[in-house]
Amino acid sequence: MIEIVDRDRCISCDRCVEVCPTNVFDTDDAGIPFLARRQDCQTCFLCEAYCPADALFVAPRTAPRDTGPVPVRLGGYREAIGWGRGRAPGARSAIGPPLPAEPPPRLPAAAPRHTRCDGGSSGVCDSLGP
Repeated sequence: MIEIVDRDRCISCDRCVEVCPTNVFDTDDAGIPFLARRQDCQTCFLCEAYCPADALFVAPRTAPRDTGPVPVRLGGYREAIGWGRGRAPGARSAIGPPLPAEPPPRLPAAAPRHTRCDGGSSGVCDSLGP
């Protein structure tokens, strides 16, 4: 669930507002997003992923925290998936078999197929094969 919008880091780009599928955010007079409908958050992390300023924190739970401070690592999700300047793509460090150094060979291109159309408005075409 969305926990924090850091007003000091926010650059008012409205990307979080644009990508939120449940319209959680509204903007104040200064153009800073705020949590207008927090209970609608689906915890999809799109707002945090698209925030270029790492000004958002989405906690990996579906209900707001009741008490105590929020353990925050602003931009932690973007860092984990490798988005943002100077970060390695998350696929390179994902658990699984190592990625090959070279891409797999490409299949040869299929021979082009020729068609013959009657040229009229009927749109009837015959495939003539390769």
